[in-house]
Amino acid sequence: MTRTDKGYRGIGMEGAIARWYATTNAKSPARYQEQVAKVRRYAAKGARILEVAPGPGYLSIALAATGDYTVTGLDISDTFVQIARAKAAEAGVEVDFRRGNAAAMPFNDDTFDFLICCAAFKNFSDPVAALREMHRVLRPGGCALVLDLRRDVSKQAVDEDVARMRMGVFSRAFTRLALRSFLPRRAYTKGEFEAMVAHTGFGAHDIRESPLTLEVELQK
Repeated sequence: MTRTDKGYRGIGMEGAIARWYATTNAKSPARYQEQVAKVRRYAAKGARILEVAPGPGYLSIALAATGDYTVTGLDISDTFVQIARAKAAEAGVEVDFRRGNAAAMPFNDDTFDFLICCAAFKNFSDPVAALREMHRVLRPGGCALVLDLRRDVSKQAVDEDVARMRMGVFSRAFTRLALRSFLPRRAYTKGEFEAMVAHTGFGAHDIRESPLTLEVELQK
């Protein structure tokens, strides 16, 4: 398992590539509403929510727009933090977007009721440390939910997912290539994730598999 001091594996999401990602993902608003519905199953009204690696901030903004939650987003990309803050201001919602490393979060112990991380965990250079930090910043009884690509994803699952995305021809082709090739190599199988969880303070956990993803539920 490769570890680097920069906090992520692969090319950093800064500058033009981050702006392209933000533009491309803005075309799939239904995906974020589905994630909001998922969060509602875990987080009661009034909950303090942390999104780890929110990127351009679409999910955090959608959660804040419900009026039910206090939302914080932590991302290692300066560009993403700037984009997310601007988009939150445009939407007229309050989200505390901060820059920081998932493996060394700038928060006190027992701060959040619920934590979510979508499509980013595979890029963390120190995934066990990130899990330990998730445990630390959650209050007792809190829950973390990690949603990400599975290493053994099939080409059919990738093609079906990309077909649902509202993208241009180039973006669709690049996304399909990424999900079929280099991104799965960074991702984990269910067994690999269970082995990492065993080195953290999380006790009860449940790892569910879909054809495309792992859904990892962690209870403190």
